[in-house]
Amino acid sequence: MKILALDAATEACSVALAEGGHLIFRHEELGRGHAERILGMVDELLGEAGWTLGALDGIASSIGPGAFTGVRITVAAAQGLAFGADLPVVGVSTLEALAFDVLADGCDPGTAAPGTRHALSCLDARMGEVYWALHARAADGGLLTTCAPAVGAPASVVVPAGILHLGVGRGFSAHPELQLLPGLCVTPSASRALPHARAVAALGAWRFARGAGVDPADLAPLYVRDNVALTTAQRGA
Repeated sequence: MKILALDAATEACSVALAEGGHLIFRHEELGRGHAERILGMVDELLGEAGWTLGALDGIASSIGPGAFTGVRITVAAAQGLAFGADLPVVGVSTLEALAFDVLADGCDPGTAAPGTRHALSCLDARMGEVYWALHARAADGGLLTTCAPAVGAPASVVVPAGILHLGVGRGFSAHPELQLLPGLCVTPSASRALPHARAVAALGAWRFARGAGVDPADLAPLYVRDNVALTTAQRGA
């Protein structure tokens, strides 16, 4: 199955093409210009692979949470490409992509037992808050959500007792106190991680194989939080 995957929901902008075990990608951390760069990356990878959009079987798109503009850019790009080539789409959350990557990589030797099956994904949501969710690796290689995506102060993040979780995402570097939560293994590289289209592609293929593809019009952003800035009263407080 030939999959195109897109993500521009955070500071990172990435695109991946995957077919079976073969993967090529572009991944850059940008201050701005995601809208212009993401389509350029698509053209570059299609040219490198020798594929056309019409040769694809589906498009996997990150859907958030993340920067509101970045989430909209990703979803709109996926919808536009899918409509043009008459392709189905699947959505993958940024927190799922982070968890999938860290669970595939495991933890640094000596820090915790390799093969840990649970992850706490955490992204900086600004305004003193974080986006977070809990996931577990599925027996068939996919991913299960054990605590739905939420947004709140770092103190609201909870790790279930007795279950080792790998921590991943830039929320841990933005709020280092989260790394001290009991039952958590956070490596330096994992604390700086951002979502990557390679994980979006892998999870997208897993979902397509289970019949989860939808019409592009049904692809919806996952914002989690409705407000994008503090009010004057909140800033004053």
